[in-house]
Amino acid sequence: MPEFLTLVTPAVFVFAFFVTMVGGFVKGAVGFAQPLIMISGMGILIAPDLVIAGIVIPIVIANILQVARSGLGPAREALAEHWRYVSLVCVFILISAQFVRYIPTDALFIVLGVPVVILCLIQLVGWRPHLSTRSRRPFEWIAGTLSGILGGLAGTWGPPTVLYLLALNTPRDRQMAVQGVIYGLGSVMLLIGHLKSGILNAETWGFSASLVVPSLIGMWLGFRLGDKFDQERFRKITLLVLIIAGANLIRRGVIG
Repeated sequence: MPEFLTLVTPAVFVFAFFVTMVGGFVKGAVGFAQPLIMISGMGILIAPDLVIAGIVIPIVIANILQVARSGLGPAREALAEHWRYVSLVCVFILISAQFVRYIPTDALFIVLGVPVVILCLIQLVGWRPHLSTRSRRPFEWIAGTLSGILGGLAGTWGPPTVLYLLALNTPRDRQMAVQGVIYGLGSVMLLIGHLKSGILNAETWGFSASLVVPSLIGMWLGFRLGDKFDQERFRKITLLVLIIAGANLIRRGVIG
């Protein structure tokens, strides 16, 4: 019997398997939201520190695939243009990940839920910051720092990255390549950070590794079917579901 089944029941693992497959599907179809879906979905039944451990290896593999699918040429161009933001995200993911184990369980549910709700609401209403040429550099520093802190604590820096790219008026066809680089390098830093923090350990790594399979199945389906439906409507429905799930995490943190 796999060691991680001492941490979750078989029924709960099946639930996590399904949630991860849904997250992989959305990732393949529209390029984002896999960590948000896994955190808000699995957090319904699973302890938050185990949820964070569970997302690490699947999102590393998923983001590597996203970079490979976009091509190494666009990835190098994206890194050259956005190296400040990428560097800040990576550094602060490593730093903030070390504090997760010191946050009480109830507070950690709130830490996971509040960013999901706020960031999804921002995307749903379509708000985007508007930058002047002079404010781009300070904005990169602030946005990269906040995204890295959020990534280390809650395992997700996707929505802030989307807002960052929208603020810079990044062309839609380039956003996928840029997101792939930022998510890919960030997820590697998250892996390293939680190996050091102890969140990903001898007991939890098997749980995380076991979720790679449903993640890949979901992504394959998302790649194949993503162009066959209205992506904007699908994105909005996904955000609404995430807001509800995030609100439930906050409820668990407040009520206990």
